[in-house]
Amino acid sequence: YAPFTFLDEKGVITGYDVEVVQEIARRVGLEVKFVPTPWDSMFLALESKKFDLVANQISKNPQRAQKYNFSEDYLVSGAQVIVRGDRTGAFSNGYADLKGLKVGTGVGSNYSKMLEDFNQKNGNPIDIKYYDGNLTTVLQDIVAGRLDATVNDRLTVGYNAKKLGTNVKVVGKPLEYEPSFFVFRKDAQGEALTAQFNKGLAEIKKDGTLTKLSQKWFGADFTK
Repeated sequence: YAPFTFLDEKGVITGYDVEVVQEIARRVGLEVKFVPTPWDSMFLALESKKFDLVANQISKNPQRAQKYNFSEDYLVSGAQVIVRGDRTGAFSNGYADLKGLKVGTGVGSNYSKMLEDFNQKNGNPIDIKYYDGNLTTVLQDIVAGRLDATVNDRLTVGYNAKKLGTNVKVVGKPLEYEPSFFVFRKDAQGEALTAQFNKGLAEIKKDGTLTKLSQKWFGADFTK
């Protein structure tokens, strides 16, 4: 999920979330092993103790908060509508502007939940098309005309569109501002690890390291 977590041209895992985790772990004396995992199985794998935390620009919702521990937030971005670069319209009315459109979204993502909640309250006016979490495919389908739009993180879309040369654009104002968190199990180990990570996170917020990482990956400070 570039630029948060991805494999570079040498096959090495990197990204904003990766470097933040590495820095926190260094501060609190932990060793890190990253386990690339499909989005739709991350939480189940966390529950089954395949790994100890999830770092993949995760947002919090009531359902997740009941099941998992969350760190303090380490990034705040915005969910926005993305359309083909030549599409007209101001898209100033939020979700209402998506009525009657085909909108692609990743299965199990928070963006899917946003669209589903709007549909449930308004008689299913948005034609939601589900994808396996690969944003590149969604953007390509928008350009090809198979989709009209998607809702996703503005930082991720901007990074991928620039890297791939994809003719898409972000329109309208953010539908919602989305803080990101690290996610842990709700057990004794998870509780202890959450406390350790919050300690390290507080340190890198205080000394400016987190801001520098945001500026490196996004060109600005999105940590507040």
